Formats: sequence, C-alpha cells, structure tokens
Amino acid sequence: MRQDIVYIIQNLVPMNTAPIYQVDAFSDKLFRGNPAAVCLLEQWPDDEVLQKIAQENNLSETAFLVKNHHGFDIRWFTPSMEVDLCGHATLASAHVLFHIRNFTQHEIEFSSRSGLLKVVNDGNRLTLDFPSDPPQPGGAEPGLLESLGILNGEIFKGKTDLMVVVENQEIVAGLTPNFSDLNKLPVRGVIVTAPGETVDFVSRFFAPSAGINEDPVTGSAHCTMTPYWSDRLNKSSLIAQQLSSRKGDLVCEMAGDRVKISGSAVTYLSGLVSF
Repeated sequence: MRQDIVYIIQNLVPMNTAPIYQVDAFSDKLFRGNPAAVCLLEQWPDDEVLQKIAQENNLSETAFLVKNHHGFDIRWFTPSMEVDLCGHATLASAHVLFHIRNFTQHEIEFSSRSGLLKVVNDGNRLTLDFPSDPPQPGGAEPGLLESLGILNGEIFKGKTDLMVVVENQEIVAGLTPNFSDLNKLPVRGVIVTAPGETVDFVSRFFAPSAGINEDPVTGSAHCTMTPYWSDRLNKSSLIAQQLSSRKGDLVCEMAGDRVKISGSAVTYLSGLVSF
C-alpha cells in the first residue's frame, strides 16, 4: 500500500477508542446533581493519556474502569490530578454498568486506591459502600475562615479534606469563598456543613487545588460528614443535600467503620473517546 494512503488511514481512523458516558449523579433529573464521565477500557493506557482525557472532558471527575476477575478496577481523575476516592463518579460508573451495560448481578465490586468498594443496586437507587473517615478536631487553620468569608466555624480534619461546621443552612448557602486563598491550603478540599432546614444536614465543597472551585455533589465528603452528624444527631440514617447551584440529594447511613451513601443517577450522553 502506498505510504501516503497509509498515512491518511492512520490519521483518519483512531488507533484506540473506548465507550464513554456522561452521567448526572445524585439526582433523578437531568441537569442536576454532579456530572461525571465514565470511560470503559480494555486495559490501562499510560497515566498521561488518562489525565489528558479527563482534562478534555473538563468535568469534576472522570472514572476509568478496567474489568478484573471479580469486578472492575476503578481510577478517578479531575482535570488536573488523580484522586484517591470519588463518590459521584463511582455512582455514575455503577449506573452505567447496571442500567446501560446490563450488569446482571445485584452488587458490583470496584478495586481502588481506597481499597475494595461495593455498589448495590436497590432498584430506584444505588448504594455506595465506602470507608468511613471520622473527622478529628482541627484547631486553628490560618486564613481558612477568612478565605470562606465567615467569622465563626468549628474546624475538623479528615484524611484529605478540612471540614468547617457552621451554625445554619443560610450561612452555607450564602458562601462566596476566595478560591485563590483556598488554593493555598495543603488539602484536597474544604467541606462546609450545617444542620439542614428540611434535611438532616447540608453542605458545600470547594477544591480549587484539585482544579474544581466548587464540586456540585461530593460523595466522598459524606464519608467525613456522616460520622460527625450521626454522632451529633444520634441517628444512624440521615438525609443530606449539597447546596451547589445544581444541588444533589443523598441518603447516608453509618455501618460500623463504613458509610453507605445512596442516590440516583441519569444518563446525559454516550459515545466514543479516541486516544
């Protein structure tokens, strides 16, 4: 075959393609909740390729899945970095497998950097089984409250995030953080939470250091909030809402050293990614 024809064919037909889906997680309606991309791979490409796909998607998270002998390996990337745990993209991944790819078992196992994660299909909702991350008192974090634009708040620390507890839902809803200042903090993100008016607790999540000024709905942050609010409210099962502009609804339950986080998801689009 002529070399010029080979060149044209190689540049017209991508060498690698994979199915990709965009799913709105923690919502039963489109254009709410947190959008995540889910990419199904036959094998792992270079990390640089994964990061470039996530950057191209420009969503808070892209989940990549590769089938293994008992379930799937899963990795999560923001537009700028790989993270250890992501709830909404795991929920989106399970939604794709159960409702689009016709996964027939009741439970999916994901192997991840945070250990073995399970997702159960409860029919109308999917339930994540994640490790609990009880917050510890954080004391004074210089500049944190000022960066959030508030005067008072109780500060706690989780494994990767800071958590600030404020007096009421109105404070959480009205936050206008200084993202440049928040970006200087040596953490993945900052949770701000308060008692809810119609739910048990509300929150918002800011992660400029991970390339996300405000994450619409953050499942992993509820691994830290749920132990706190369960203890404070003396309840094992709680209703939560994240108060981003898109809003998201979650049901959280303490189960020993695990947190079960339930929510709905809807598919926005499907296609192929080329790389």
